[in-house]
Amino acid sequence: MLNTSLADADHLATQVLPIGTEYPPGYLLKRHEHRRAQLLYGAKGVMRLDTDEGSWIVPEDRAALIPPGMPHEVLMDGVTTWSLYIEPAAVPWWPEHCEVIEVNALLRELLRAANALPLEYEVRGRDGALIDLVLHELRAQTPLPFHITVPHEEPFRGLCQRYLEAPHLAIDNRAWAAEAAMSPRSFDRHFVKLTGSTPAAWRARARLLASLGMLRHESVTDVSATLGYQSPAAFSAAFSQVFGQPPSSFQS
Repeated sequence: MLNTSLADADHLATQVLPIGTEYPPGYLLKRHEHRRAQLLYGAKGVMRLDTDEGSWIVPEDRAALIPPGMPHEVLMDGVTTWSLYIEPAAVPWWPEHCEVIEVNALLRELLRAANALPLEYEVRGRDGALIDLVLHELRAQTPLPFHITVPHEEPFRGLCQRYLEAPHLAIDNRAWAAEAAMSPRSFDRHFVKLTGSTPAAWRARARLLASLGMLRHESVTDVSATLGYQSPAAFSAAFSQVFGQPPSSFQS
């Protein structure tokens, strides 16, 4: 069902509610949570999902699995979603933390069909079998490495959030340490403790995650130049090493 509010349907006894929504470019779905688990699939567009634990990029034809009761916000870049809101008891295998998964051709068509159903579909008939098959397919998917940890403590959290908004190669450890009023060595030590990563490695991963959204509108050459790589080949090599696919596979 398209553009229906979850608040208007959450009372229904149906264990899985299919609800699709269209969002304009640059729309921020402000911090919220819901008692049901959510499959958040972007049939088109790119999303950035943020929680207290970190940030996930959800490119086109990928989906986020969001645990029940997880506070989150989502930045939408021209997105049409086909979501499922699922009673926790129906998916005891649901992850405890957010994950991003691939949506293959079969799962995409199943989600398309599910979101064409009325909210009060026939659970015991063909419609219910369709929803059951969607859940079976979801359980078979493996997580994709589209996540980056964001530290809880300030000033580290603010620095990381601002970098995710505008990743740039010119920012280095000394600049971050100066902004935090710490020595570079002390800053690095605290950062590694909070994230498990050095600041330089964290920023490198953040740039690659940012490229997932940029590739939808720009060429590999332009993205590599914007993010400060020495060449498109260097960008492609780093991208493929982290994500297991060349950047061209993420272009519209």
